[in-house]
Amino acid sequence: MTQETILGRLDGNTLKELARVICGDEHLYYRRGFEIAQFLENAGWRNVPEYDGEYRSDWALQQLTERRDSPTELEKVLIRLADAREYLEEPHLLPTVISSVNTFLVHEGLRLENPGGRPRVVVCDPAMAHPGQQAPIELKATMTDIITEPRMAALLQRRLDEALTCYSNGAHVAAIIMLGSLLEGVLFTVIEERDASLLRNKRGKFINLKELIDICHKAGWIDVDVERFSQALREYRNFVHPRREFVEAHTPDRDTLTVSWYVVNGALNDLAASQPQAST
Repeated sequence: MTQETILGRLDGNTLKELARVICGDEHLYYRRGFEIAQFLENAGWRNVPEYDGEYRSDWALQQLTERRDSPTELEKVLIRLADAREYLEEPHLLPTVISSVNTFLVHEGLRLENPGGRPRVVVCDPAMAHPGQQAPIELKATMTDIITEPRMAALLQRRLDEALTCYSNGAHVAAIIMLGSLLEGVLFTVIEERDASLLRNKRGKFINLKELIDICHKAGWIDVDVERFSQALREYRNFVHPRREFVEAHTPDRDTLTVSWYVVNGALNDLAASQPQAST
C-alpha cells in the first residue's frame, strides 16, 4: 500500500458489495459477526466497536460507511481481503475472493491483485468490467510446475506479474512485449531442462523465438494451435522496436492483447501438462 492511497471516495453500491464480501455469504469466506470485527482489526483499523448482534451485512456496511471519507482505511480492508493469512484454513478461497472484489471494484477504475503474495490495489481500465475484456483464460499451473530451476521460475513469474500490471493499466504494447519476452524465456528454459540436445547445433549461435516455438511443437510440448498463434505473438513482440510498429502502421489494442493472453496462457498450460513425471 502506498503512502498516498489511490482510492477516492467509493460509491455507496461499492461499499455494499465490499460489505457482502467481508461477510462472506454464498461461496465466499464466511465470517461470523465477531469475526468481522476481528477482520477489521487485522486490517489495521483502530477503535473497532464490538459487534452488537445486528445483521452482519448491515453492521459491516455501517463500519465502512463511517470511514468512507478515509480512503486509506478502506484500502487497508481491500489489502487484507487479498492477504493469504486470512485464509490459512481454506487457502483455495483466496482467488475467489479477489475475483469477487474485482467484479465491482473495476467500476471504480481499480483492481485488487496479489502477485507473489504481495496484495495491492492498482489503477485499471474500467472497460475491463465488460465481458471479454479481462485476461481471458485461466493459468492452470504455477511457473514452478513448468520450470525446475527456482530462481528462473521466480524471474519468469515476475515477468508474468508485470505483464498483468501493464494489462490492468491499459499499457497494451508494453504488455504484449512483456508476454513475448516471457514466452521466449519459458521456452528456452524448458528446452534446456527437458532435452538440451535439441539446442546442440545452436551453441554459440543466436536462437530466436521462432526456432524455440518450432522445437517445442515438434517435441510435442505445445499443441499446434498454440504453435501457430505463438508465431503471431512473436511478430508483435518485435514492436519493441518502434520502427517496426511504424512500418506496420498498426498499434496493438486491447483485442490484440486479449489474444496474446490466450496464446501465452495456452502455451504455459500445454507445457505444464506435458511436463515429464519425475521417476520415483
